[in-house]
Amino acid sequence: MSRELSDLKYVFGPVPSRRLGRSLGIDLVPYKTCTFDCIYCDLGRTTRKTLSRQSYISPEEIQEELDLCLSVLERKPDYITLSGSGEPTLNSSMREIIQRIKEATSTPVAVFTNSSLLSLDEVRRNLSEADVVLPSLDAITPALFEYMNRPYASLSIGGIISGLIQFRKQYRGQIWLEILFCRGVNDGKEEIEKFKGVMKRIQPDRVQLNTPVRPPAEEFAFPLTLVQLEEIKERLGEKVEIISEFAAPLGEELNSVKDTEILNLIKRRPCTAEDISKALGLRIDQVVKRLDDLTKTGIIRYRMYEHSFYFEFATTR
Repeated sequence: MSRELSDLKYVFGPVPSRRLGRSLGIDLVPYKTCTFDCIYCDLGRTTRKTLSRQSYISPEEIQEELDLCLSVLERKPDYITLSGSGEPTLNSSMREIIQRIKEATSTPVAVFTNSSLLSLDEVRRNLSEADVVLPSLDAITPALFEYMNRPYASLSIGGIISGLIQFRKQYRGQIWLEILFCRGVNDGKEEIEKFKGVMKRIQPDRVQLNTPVRPPAEEFAFPLTLVQLEEIKERLGEKVEIISEFAAPLGEELNSVKDTEILNLIKRRPCTAEDISKALGLRIDQVVKRLDDLTKTGIIRYRMYEHSFYFEFATTR
């Protein structure tokens, strides 16, 4: 029996990405397998904090699902993104996976990483064939790094910064560095000046400022306002941008709402009705009706965050 899209375990989307447009995502590690346990993570707390690099999901499994997904997509995604439910560089087969993706499609490959393993030469080599690498750096001061990212015990912010600098020297693709700010934590003037100095050493192609926009792992991870982000942008200087919301035009002919498509989005991270509408090309009233029905069945639930309703699974995964 041939596999259906609803059976896919590792490939998901395309989903709207504020940084990459329509992004077809691929999970390379099991849910919440990560080197960090960030206070702001919209996937919740890390359940397996590790530095163990393994072939958690094989290149063959990824290729099978990707081939199926690409064969039925009506519109080519803007990027194929390695990110998902944990730290993708923990997958020791990443380089082969990227090579297989490039053999299957001309769509550029982007990799999100928390930068924690860039001190390893093998990880830097694994990332060498990606078109864009989007590393994050949330703090320069060691105490703030420990507070925000809650890293595996042996990781240090100094080692991570050194890894980023070395990666820039070796890597020929685009590096878009993300800095996520939480109010009252890493947004002070002294920390901003430290970011400015480290940015000069790393030399990314872009610096993208972010703040929590979905319900975080910890309720005390508060977002900054747009005005506050604009002030930080001015202080950090050139190459800096604030990540904007993704906006996709909806066609006049709209597909019917499928519960499996909605649930596949929500199982990755909490979504608003607007997120789902943009990702699936559906009218907002159609999406709201299905979300209401799914909520009544007890499959999903909603909660408020920053004046928006976010839908998530009602039970833990």
